[in-house]
Amino acid sequence: MWCNGGEREPRRIALPLPDPDVPAAFDLRDRCRRIGWAAGLPGLALIFAASALWVTPRLETRLAREADAVARVVAEPGAEPWLRVTAEGRDLVVTGEAPDAATRDAAHDRLARLDGVRRLVGPVGVVELAAPFVWVATRTRDGVDLTGSRPAEIGTGALAERLTPALEPGTALRDRTRAALGAPPDFSAAATYALARLRALAPGGRVMLEDLRLSVAGEAASVADDEALRAALAAPPVGYTLGRVEIAPAAVADFRFVVTRPPGGGLDLSGYVVSEAARSAIREQAAQISETGRIVDRTRTARGLPPEIDAAAMARFALQLAGLMQEGSVTVADSAVTLNGIALDAQAIPEIEALIGDAIPAGLKRGGVTLGTRPLSPYRVGLRREADAVTLTGHLPDAATREALLGTLRPRLFRERLVDRTRLGQGAPDTLARALTAVAAPLALLARGEVRIADRSVTLSGESLYPQTARRIREDLPAALPEGWRAEIAVTVPGETPARTPDSCAQALDAGLKGPGPVFAPGSATLKPAFYPSLDALAGLARTCPSLRLTVTGHADPAGAAPAPRPAVDAAVESTASLEAGKPSAPRPADAKPASKPPVKAAAKKAEPAKPETAKPDAARPDPAKPEAAKTEPAPDLPQQRALVVAEYLLQAGLRPEQVAVAPLGTARPADQGVGLAPVARP
Repeated sequence: MWCNGGEREPRRIALPLPDPDVPAAFDLRDRCRRIGWAAGLPGLALIFAASALWVTPRLETRLAREADAVARVVAEPGAEPWLRVTAEGRDLVVTGEAPDAATRDAAHDRLARLDGVRRLVGPVGVVELAAPFVWVATRTRDGVDLTGSRPAEIGTGALAERLTPALEPGTALRDRTRAALGAPPDFSAAATYALARLRALAPGGRVMLEDLRLSVAGEAASVADDEALRAALAAPPVGYTLGRVEIAPAAVADFRFVVTRPPGGGLDLSGYVVSEAARSAIREQAAQISETGRIVDRTRTARGLPPEIDAAAMARFALQLAGLMQEGSVTVADSAVTLNGIALDAQAIPEIEALIGDAIPAGLKRGGVTLGTRPLSPYRVGLRREADAVTLTGHLPDAATREALLGTLRPRLFRERLVDRTRLGQGAPDTLARALTAVAAPLALLARGEVRIADRSVTLSGESLYPQTARRIREDLPAALPEGWRAEIAVTVPGETPARTPDSCAQALDAGLKGPGPVFAPGSATLKPAFYPSLDALAGLARTCPSLRLTVTGHADPAGAAPAPRPAVDAAVESTASLEAGKPSAPRPADAKPASKPPVKAAAKKAEPAKPETAKPDAARPDPAKPEAAKTEPAPDLPQQRALVVAEYLLQAGLRPEQVAVAPLGTARPADQGVGLAPVARP
């Protein structure tokens, strides 16, 4: 029935009231039901524990074994399986890269049909072409992570086996790469090289192979590792080139920069610099300050300079102070500038004080300054002629000498500026003014050149436009210098081979004389063709080193060799260095040998313009034109005869007679050392 304006009247249900007389057994029954469920929970937990501890491990072991068998079946015969499977309960976690989609689907189907498998958890990819082919190794705190691509033909196990020797012992290698086609040639060798470079980087460092390009980024683990890494990158794997190389220097706690002025006028650099670019700039500035041009750079790249200090300004300031010193050092450490040594001259001490007081760079402070003075030794003066200026450097004894030098140069210069940077200092040779006058004239005749004076030694180098001028300078300058002065002249003409400096000659000669000399056959003094290249190279060096002097010492035969017949001087040699336009030059005339070297003279008199292999003159045949007194001279022994033959070859190859001498009779070297070619020390 609907009533009350269409609303249905609610239905009322009458419930019986509880009877106070009903027994309490019903409440006890409800409690027992609830307690029964709780009492079953331990049993249920026991069932699950037994499954986890006994049933599940046995199931996982069986599934893993059967899945591995499937992975081997679907792999190519003899190749490492591409499918990797891990059992987690009844689930199989599958990874890898299949050669193609059909092979992947077949592997999935085999795994899904295994008894007890609930589901497969992927993914399994398909090998594709990677362009570019990128492989990345990143160093972490606990190992090395590999990402990117790896060659499809190399399995993960095989690749890890090849890469492990490049890792530090105990380093974990986690390979997360994907197999791909398009790997560059010799990938394994390049990856091993790159991984070995990763050892020099701190955690976070990375090496990357992108096709045939190797890139390195990160912070060096230490200063030594930084140097070793940069040295190793100078020789990348064959066929590969360097890409981006971004190596941050290692941090050091004691950052210092030291400029040392040793005796002799050079500069030694040590300590740390902030970058390779900063090192190059510092070397250029140091070369301008060094009086001899000698720079010894022992600096190392590192971080640790306080940020408020400008590295370039600090280095310039330290070099500027070192330029005002004869000997000693300038040290920047703990933001303080310390000087210790001998000031350049008496004027230098107040100049140094003014620099430290007024021009010290921001962030630096004054440290200890311990300076003394003494007469200059060696006393140096420099004159350098360039295209638009003549610059004077070094020291002069007084203002009168300076004015005399300027007065000598001014009339000889037309367009060039005369720049005077000399200072006054004690210790000059008493004849310095005369020597300066003597060198000023030839310097003005050169297109460009330089004069360096150190005490009573003059070195003149430069270029003349005319051969006659160069020859006249070489002849006239030594005679124009005061008595007791010595001159080294290296003036070249365009197109002419420049003469070497004595130091470079000595270095080249040391390199050319390494190892044993020419070794003759037992009982023989005949040159072998194998001797020619080394002897010709030595002759070519001598032509550019006028100061070169050599002593030739022959070698004896080895012990137990058959006794040699009475030796005959065999000087029939012809220099291969003298061939011009395919024609051998005529042998040097016999009278070209100096009388002070009788062995070489005797060898030259018997020289013939033929190769050593040709027939030799009969030493036993008497010479009717030879005076009787000459026949009584002792004949050379075999070692000296060998020395004579080598000396004659060098003479015909271009050495001047005064450049070569033969050791006295009876002097011999061991057989295994060969003929000795030793430089003669200059007096």
